[in-house]
Amino acid sequence: MTRYLITSALPYINGVKHLGNLVGSMLPADVYARFRRAKGDETLFICATDEHGTPAELAALEAGQDVATYCTEQHEIQKSLGEGFALSFDYFGRSSSVQNRELTQHLARVLWANGHLEVRTTKQVYSHAEKRFLPDRYVVGTCPHCGYERARGDQCENCTRVLDPADLINPRSAISGSTEIEIRDSKHLFLKQSAFVEQLRVWIESHAQDWPNAVLSIARKWLDEGLNDRGITRDLSWGVPVPDDIANGELKGKVFYVWFDAPIEYIGATKELTDSLGKPDSDWQRWWRPENPKDVTYVEFMGKDNVPFHTVGFPVTVMGSGENWKLVDRIKGFNWMNYYGGKFSTSQKRGIFMDKALEILPADYWRWWLMANAPESADSSFTWEHFASVVNKDLADVLGNFVNRVTKFTVSRFEGKVPGEGEYGEDEKALIAELDKRVAQYNAYLEDIEFRKALGELRAIWVAGNEYLTKAAPWTHVKTDRIKAAVGVRMGLNLVHLFGHLTWPVLPASAKKIHEAIQPAPQIIPWPDKPMVEFLDDLEPGQAITPPDVMFAKITDEQLAEWKTRFGGQEA
Repeated sequence: MTRYLITSALPYINGVKHLGNLVGSMLPADVYARFRRAKGDETLFICATDEHGTPAELAALEAGQDVATYCTEQHEIQKSLGEGFALSFDYFGRSSSVQNRELTQHLARVLWANGHLEVRTTKQVYSHAEKRFLPDRYVVGTCPHCGYERARGDQCENCTRVLDPADLINPRSAISGSTEIEIRDSKHLFLKQSAFVEQLRVWIESHAQDWPNAVLSIARKWLDEGLNDRGITRDLSWGVPVPDDIANGELKGKVFYVWFDAPIEYIGATKELTDSLGKPDSDWQRWWRPENPKDVTYVEFMGKDNVPFHTVGFPVTVMGSGENWKLVDRIKGFNWMNYYGGKFSTSQKRGIFMDKALEILPADYWRWWLMANAPESADSSFTWEHFASVVNKDLADVLGNFVNRVTKFTVSRFEGKVPGEGEYGEDEKALIAELDKRVAQYNAYLEDIEFRKALGELRAIWVAGNEYLTKAAPWTHVKTDRIKAAVGVRMGLNLVHLFGHLTWPVLPASAKKIHEAIQPAPQIIPWPDKPMVEFLDDLEPGQAITPPDVMFAKITDEQLAEWKTRFGGQEA
């Protein structure tokens, strides 16, 4: 049986992530990991905080802390928020770990020995105000490609082009804002990516059927425009040190570029996990260095700005090592989720961030809306009006109302037990036939990692249950034909059970409540992998039912007005 290795792009350590960050990698990776577990597949879901590089140093400086202390505190905050959103990581590691340092240095040594690294003298930005070199993100300026005025020295977030600080027009220090900077020589280690163009092209095209068009187009564009060698060291003090045995110690005091060591942390975090459990190296190597690569299906989730590093940079590291490291099989890239058409902004207090989201509503409200509106084929935009409308209609009116009215009616008119009278008739058979198709389609969309389509199908399944119950009308028939009412209630309760199983990957807390209305819920609620004619008549007559509390409270106009004032609305 294939094992599923799932990684989410590592969230930067610098502060609480907003909803766009959440839906761009971590949340969809969690939904897919839960789906694979529900299907009975052996699954490993890995993530970590990305703790090296300029963002960490700048954020620590602003917080008035040394960078190591800052990263430790922020890691705990991000880990706690991940748990609050029910992100089911098997391990949430740290790129500053000993394991990642050792793996990064190992791969660098192998690349050096294989001739894929070389020392070059480069032009670096030196700030007279800070009396130091300013690596990539410490420099901001105008992008030479698109004219964006706040492009960073490593990448323009507007057009996603990878840059060098010396490329920027009107560069200035991101620390002080000083323009008193000059270009000086500095020696750095370069990864000779240009030698891997054809090997990368063959590998990328071999996945043309598995990767979304957006991912393929970004990867192909990089190769078609000419792949440059990439500097993989920086003039920083915080990071993985370059070993003295590389380049005869010429690069002593420098550290590896964050985008060199961060993807290696996928492996590092897996080793962190096995080391914490006291297991041998073979336990993590079965995922990352399997005897047969086809024994593991590796799926990566990320925002579109991360795609180049995962389709070019990290694969070159792996290929250049000559060792049997596992390469990614499927990449799911996401566009941006905006806030009222503009960017989320911490400094401008604009938008919803993970900590504040959990203060006002349970995680499942957010999980549903974010996945139902995931920015898969294009950018999407959060508005409070749309959020409230979707939550109230889908969760409160369609799912929650169905579960509550069926289970409470069972208590009031059938002694809180599954009725056994009567046989399913034509209406029930028609519903079973419809749900056979819909559940199969929902399954297929999740297999294809098409989340918006999947959630549209799941909602249609809930709607089909509501339409059946309205037609069956057991509350009417119980007065004149108790057997007919019993059939409707029994089908309704079996539908509740089905909804608990199908909903678990997306709404884990709510699915547990739904399932426990029928029977105790296992830690992993399994996929209903049998014909609906069996599943929808699975409950034993006489089995006790326990109605849950109100599943989803509706969002009121007063709450909506309060939140728009607090977090910013259209006027912001």
